Amino acid sequence: MAWQYSEKTKQLFMDAVHGKPGTHLGEIEDPDGVGEHGSIACGDAMRFTFRVKRHETDPTQDVITDARYLTFGCTSAIAASEALCMLIEQGNYTPIHALSITNEDIVKFLDGLPEQKVHCSVMGAEALEAAVFNWAQRRGVDLARLGVDIHADEQEEGRIVCKCFSLSEPYIKRKIKELNLRTIPDITGAIKAGGACMSCHHTPGGLQDLLDEVWSGREGRELRVLTNPIPPVAPMPEKPAAAIGGGTRLSPYQFAKQVENAFEKYILPMVQRDGGHIEIIDIKDNLVYCRLAGACAGCAGASKTLKLLVERHLKETVDENIRVIQV
Repeated sequence: MAWQYSEKTKQLFMDAVHGKPGTHLGEIEDPDGVGEHGSIACGDAMRFTFRVKRHETDPTQDVITDARYLTFGCTSAIAASEALCMLIEQGNYTPIHALSITNEDIVKFLDGLPEQKVHCSVMGAEALEAAVFNWAQRRGVDLARLGVDIHADEQEEGRIVCKCFSLSEPYIKRKIKELNLRTIPDITGAIKAGGACMSCHHTPGGLQDLLDEVWSGREGRELRVLTNPIPPVAPMPEKPAAAIGGGTRLSPYQFAKQVENAFEKYILPMVQRDGGHIEIIDIKDNLVYCRLAGACAGCAGASKTLKLLVERHLKETVDENIRVIQV
């Protein structure tokens, strides 16, 4: 399945990856603001930097003159990052005014995004918030006194709900309200929480509990946890006691079955949610030969997917000596 991107999205992506003059892929040296959002280990991530023209007496009147990004992600992640930089530079924004740019503005600028890719626009808006907070610290601007709340304390004070993406309870609950997220797939599509191992979906205090708490009140949440706990969806299989590198050697047949089981229960559901597919072509000793298909076939981050998702999971659940080879 190929994603249906707008012509503008595709053009911004192509211009950026080919380094066309006027694009923004890169990093500003000695920036005035820097912010990060996402997880390179599990999927999309972004590092956003900007430079300002400093006001002589009032730092709140600094104006952003240059914005850049580094991102590990797909077509939509790169295009959304380009869109954010263009909106900021064209708007002659101060850092504080730049906070008015929402993920909906980014999606509109791109003439739309597939529903499953909206999280890419959210990632840009969150990285911008982090960069503005960094700028405020450097320039001595008291954002709280100005009535600006960019939720800087969420990761420090909040319980981590989605460990794969290090997303905290306060952050997830805020995005549920801001983006009107009503289901777990809504949450995963918007901010990627629950999109990796999925163990936070229905565990007590997990994503479903947060949805219940936000939309139905705490009483319903406590009743469900106490009386009707639901086991995690598609948990990661436990690592077998005897793997190829361990004491008792698995037979080639047993080894292949362990690999196939890991693909069926964890790896394939992960990539298929984004329209991708991975086929096992052959297994020889500790080498697993794979072919990417679907949306994965043309993805700029395909090699990262194989190493950071497929190979890492097989090392953890089957054998630490496994190597995944793309064919």
